[in-house]
Amino acid sequence: MVDETSEIFDDVYLGLHAGAATRKQRRGEHLTPGERDALGRWDRLSHRRKMAAIGAFGIGTFGLGVAVGGLLFGRWRRA
Repeated sequence: MVDETSEIFDDVYLGLHAGAATRKQRRGEHLTPGERDALGRWDRLSHRRKMAAIGAFGIGTFGLGVAVGGLLFGRWRRA
């Protein structure tokens, strides 16, 4: 179980790097060897692992937004 959790975090991190490299590539900028490696590793990931990484990032971002929003707006409602 611990190994699967760390893989999801690694995949999310890899996806962030690959996304930044893709955007840089679209703008016509040169890629570093690390960025080319990240794109290659992301392309080799299975479809299921890509979807799990994207979903984990989305759920985590949404959860963080709800938590911060609850803290901020919860105070304002009581005042």
